Amino acid sequence: MGEECSAGEAVALIRLNIIVEGLTEETFVRDTLAPYWGAKGIFAVARSVETSRRRGRVFRGGGRNYEKIRRDVMNWINQDSDAYCTTMFDLYGLPSNFPGKSSIDFNLHTYERVRYLENSFAENIDNDKFIPYIQLHEFESLLFADIDKMRIFYLEGDNVIERLKTVANTVDSPELINEGNETAPSKRIIKEIPEYKDNKVFIGPTVAKEIGLSTLRKRCSHFNEWVSRIESIQVPGT
Repeated sequence: MGEECSAGEAVALIRLNIIVEGLTEETFVRDTLAPYWGAKGIFAVARSVETSRRRGRVFRGGGRNYEKIRRDVMNWINQDSDAYCTTMFDLYGLPSNFPGKSSIDFNLHTYERVRYLENSFAENIDNDKFIPYIQLHEFESLLFADIDKMRIFYLEGDNVIERLKTVANTVDSPELINEGNETAPSKRIIKEIPEYKDNKVFIGPTVAKEIGLSTLRKRCSHFNEWVSRIESIQVPGT
């Protein structure tokens, strides 16, 4: 089974608000990251980016327009100025008007490109308590850290899982599985397991939790940098 975090008597001293792309990421934060950070004195909550309001209802999830992303980030920062704020958006499908996207050098290595976009994002938000994070290349990249764990849902899928393992074994890190329309991590999983598409909100975070943060951090260096940066936030007065 996935890792369990022994929170003990730890008290949350730092609050962290996380604006994410959708329900899959919300669930991952709630079930895996929040308990882990909570044991370190960081109280993390996540919500999907607000995309529209109609007749008093707030609609969330997607994040395909940067102006809407920025508005939601700034609103939460202004409403809760004592908390830190971070994000979890996919590089795959990032809005065309995202800061830095129009000027990025695509000859840069994948990790350099994502850091360039995160730095541009930080400059655009311009707040000391804002920590941008862009997931390479999308949430499903994390599942390729140990795609064998998909067997908890697909016990009869030996051939399918083996083909997905072959994909994982062709790269140094799951974060390098690319962002093509047919070759992005989620597209590769759906090609082999079509039912994943309609069940990703439950299956994705469950498999990620089963893999465990230790393996996710070891196999996904950019993800690990983000988790480490959150952990390095200093408690006021220390």
